[in-house]
Amino acid sequence: MLNMNDKVIRAIFVIIYFSFSAMIVIGANDEFKPLLSGDSLEGWESIGPAKWTLTSGTLTTGQDGDPKRWGILQTKKRYLDLELMLEFKIDEHGKYNSGVYLRRPVSGKKGKAYQVNIGRGASGEPIGLYLNDWLSKGDEQDKIRIPLKWNKLHIRIIKSRIQVWLNKKEIVNFNHKDPKPYLLEPGTIALQTYGAEGHSGWVKFRKLKIKELSKY
Repeated sequence: MLNMNDKVIRAIFVIIYFSFSAMIVIGANDEFKPLLSGDSLEGWESIGPAKWTLTSGTLTTGQDGDPKRWGILQTKKRYLDLELMLEFKIDEHGKYNSGVYLRRPVSGKKGKAYQVNIGRGASGEPIGLYLNDWLSKGDEQDKIRIPLKWNKLHIRIIKSRIQVWLNKKEIVNFNHKDPKPYLLEPGTIALQTYGAEGHSGWVKFRKLKIKELSKY
């Protein structure tokens, strides 16, 4: 049977244990930092004729009536290994698609960057991983994405391994064997808009946040 002192010691231990556990959870959440906030695109730069507007934390872009009006919005800062979380909503038409580039080279002469494609599986543009060709078609049957609603995307890239979760379900777990050296170098994070079939599409992003997993 426990005496009074033993009971007090055990109670103190329990309080310390749960307090420490709560601190760990809070600390883990605090590691993610916002990439977009408010109405400012400070820290980002636009490439191409497409327009990007940020209002109350929601980023919107499209072709404004011209399907040839493409665009990229990229961070000025370069990143290596990271976790990225965001929500997106995309137009429901044909092959119109968007995407998230990882480690995009500052110089286009090096080659293309990894891209987490955002589109419709039914039109051959699934949410999956693309480079010069499909590395993983992910949600190829378009069963996880919710049309015209906010969808959650979680991306992790460490060295040559890339994982993607769509609405909390893993759709990509790809380990790139013998990638070209530039793909293992720091690069920008970039968002893309692309029109197709003569249609002027749109895409929206919100709640972008990042956790850096390595420094360079």
